[in-house]
Amino acid sequence: MKWIEAEPLACISTANVQKFVWKNIVTLRHRFTSVEHPQSNGKAEAANKVILTESKKRLGSAKGAWAEELLEVLWAYQCTPQSTTKETPFLLTYGADAMILVEVGEPSFRQLHFHEESNDNSLRAELDVLDEVREKAQVVAEACKQRMSRRFNSNLKPRTFHEGDLVWRATGSA
Repeated sequence: MKWIEAEPLACISTANVQKFVWKNIVTLRHRFTSVEHPQSNGKAEAANKVILTESKKRLGSAKGAWAEELLEVLWAYQCTPQSTTKETPFLLTYGADAMILVEVGEPSFRQLHFHEESNDNSLRAELDVLDEVREKAQVVAEACKQRMSRRFNSNLKPRTFHEGDLVWRATGSA
């Protein structure tokens, strides 16, 4: 599962970006995209769109406070079930639900009934079924992809061409 890495920077410079990449991303395999052309990575663009939209909602007219809100927006994204997998990125990464910040500040049922030994056993059991949860999420994502494909293809008109038919072909640099 992919995990969004971000850090609020007051000044975005080459040195800061390089430091961030070496600190947070170097261990990840970067496939099919380059830093020069982020549009070619659809997943990153979709996640960036969600982050920007949510940041704009939270900030309103106070655009300069985005650095303080970024970590909260990322936490909200990572703890929200995604429509394609029906699971949270946090659960798919770590195998357990995240404890939301409200639960940390105020005692909740979950905190009041916490026992270290039973928690360790519970975490081991959840890790045992994590592969099944990930497989289920993959199946749900594939079903979502097929639904989108069917919806798109339902609007296409089938066209057949025969040898000798004249067709319009665009030429030039694409």
